[in-house]
Parts: sequence; C-alpha cells; structure tokens
Amino acid sequence: MSAGGLASVVAAELDKLRTLPGAVLAVVGTTVVGALIAAAQAGAAADQGLPVTALDLTLRTVPFVVAGLVLVGVLPVSQEHAGRQVATTLTAVPRRGLLVAGKSVAAICAVGLTAVSVLGACLAASAVTQHLLDAPAATGDAGAGPLLGAAAFLVVIGVFSHAVALVVRHLVPALVGVLALVLVVSPLLAGATEHARWLPDRAASAWYDAGPSTLDGPTATLVALAWVAVVGVLGSWRFLTRDA
Repeated sequence: MSAGGLASVVAAELDKLRTLPGAVLAVVGTTVVGALIAAAQAGAAADQGLPVTALDLTLRTVPFVVAGLVLVGVLPVSQEHAGRQVATTLTAVPRRGLLVAGKSVAAICAVGLTAVSVLGACLAASAVTQHLLDAPAATGDAGAGPLLGAAAFLVVIGVFSHAVALVVRHLVPALVGVLALVLVVSPLLAGATEHARWLPDRAASAWYDAGPSTLDGPTATLVALAWVAVVGVLGSWRFLTRDA
C-alpha cells in the first residue's frame, strides 16, 4: 500500500463526502444544534446568577451532540452500500485493503472536522451569550486539557460508528445500534453497575469528565481504542472478504 495511492483514495473519499448532502447536513446541523444548546445553557446559568465558564458550558453540551457524530460516522458507508455505489467504487479501486484504509482515514478526518467545528461553535456561542447577558464572571482556568479530551471523545464516537457501519453496512441498524448503546444502554448500566465504565463511550468520557466512577486516564484510553480497533478490524475483514 503506497502512501501516494492511499492519499489519492482519501482525497477521493473526502470529495465524495463533500458531495453527500446527508453528511454535509449532519456536520452543519450538529454544529448549529450544539451552539444553540450551549447558548441556552449559558442563558439559563445567567438567569440563575451562576458563575460558569464558557469551557464548562461547552463540556456540558458534549453529550447532546453525540448523536450528530454518530450520524457523521455512519452515513458515508451505509449510503454507499444502500445505493450499490460501492460496486462502482470497487471498480475504480479494486484493492479492497487500500479502499477500506482510505475510507477509514477519510472518516477520521470528517469526524475530526465535525468535533472541532462543534466545540468551537459551542465555545463562541457560550462566550457571546454570557457577554450579552452580562453573566457573572467565573474564576478558575482548567486549561485546554478538558477541551482536547472532549474533542478526542467525539472523534472516538464517530470513528467507532464508522467501524460499526463497516460491519452492519445498512443505515438504520448501524445508526440505531450505536445510538441505543450510547444513549440508552450506557446510561442505564451506569445507574445500575460500575461495570458500565468499560463501554466505549463511558471509557472515552474520562478524557474530559473524569469522575469517581470513570476509569483512570491510561486505562480509559486503552479500553476506548480497543473497542474501536476490534470493531474496526471486524468491519474491515467483512469488507475484504464479503461481496460488495
């Protein structure tokens, strides 16, 4: 697998994403929704006279935008299989290993761009809303660590969703499956047992919202990346060995 060949495939996949209306709407919609939620939380805090930083408000918004990252991760693969466009893609790039690698790198770029866009919009919306409402000033500076952790969390969720889509191939099962895991199963298990921290979203959340029930940093990283790697390898194997 040459670097030049991989770069060409990644560029082609990113170009396809750019022309996929659903993917573009998912990125833009997630960014807008995140900004609105962050602004609403800033307004609520100001009304109650609670001093809070724009960073804190942004981190509080992260759970509300997870669904958007799942959609960005799932859409490209599932849409291509739904329309049987994958057969055309395989004609252009018959080396399946190169193709799945290019798709995965493109997915990382797409979810990374979305994560940065969403968090940047949330920070800006929070700060502007606080300024307009003359909200009480908050003291303390947590630094960039939690914000970078939140970005990494969103990227992992998006890439994990992409890996699930490679396994399942169809939009509804992949989307419902990941959303059910992250939004339903994970919270329910977290309320019932501490073992929920071994789920991918709970493990990765320790990067920006560490608490007594979360894994420590190195363990959380290993667990989150292990989930992505295992599901990604399974999805890649299916793509390499099964009919398009």
